[in-house]
Amino acid sequence: MANPVTLVKARARAGHMDALYCFRMNRWIRERKLHQFFNVVSRLGDGVFWYALMLLFPVFMGAKGFVITALMILMAAWGVYIYKQIKKRTIRPRPFVRYRSIKQGARTLDQFSFPSGHTMHATAFAILLTQAVPWMGFILFPFAVATGMARVVLGLHYPSDVFMGAVLGVLNALLTLVLFSSFL
Repeated sequence: MANPVTLVKARARAGHMDALYCFRMNRWIRERKLHQFFNVVSRLGDGVFWYALMLLFPVFMGAKGFVITALMILMAAWGVYIYKQIKKRTIRPRPFVRYRSIKQGARTLDQFSFPSGHTMHATAFAILLTQAVPWMGFILFPFAVATGMARVVLGLHYPSDVFMGAVLGVLNALLTLVLFSSFL
């Protein structure tokens, strides 16, 4: 069994590194073009991009498109439930709230930081949609990475929030594919 003092030190170091990377990446918004880029990515991740895809799939893919949209809605509902439950229990303040020197680069949809719902949904949808329409992976995986980066750059999340959001997104997608892949 690990020494409790060692565990406390390791946790403190991890927290320090998390904040350090958040500070460093948040400096990027001083560059106007980068700030605009990450703000657009984050705003698209609010749902606009995903809602548009949900509307377009049935139009262009017929019955298969309806199935894809239904699975996206199911994943989104499950994802929102999971991340809200975690946020209620962890109540981790956002970086711009915790540290006055971190600039808030975009508006938030809710109060707490852990985990990143934007990253969770972007990751889950990228996996599902790439399984259904393989060429979309070339667009969706870079978008998912950019979404996670945007959330840190804009001072809204720590890297660990984004990492756990991605992990939850992978789990959500894998569960959905295990249960429903025969419909794709």
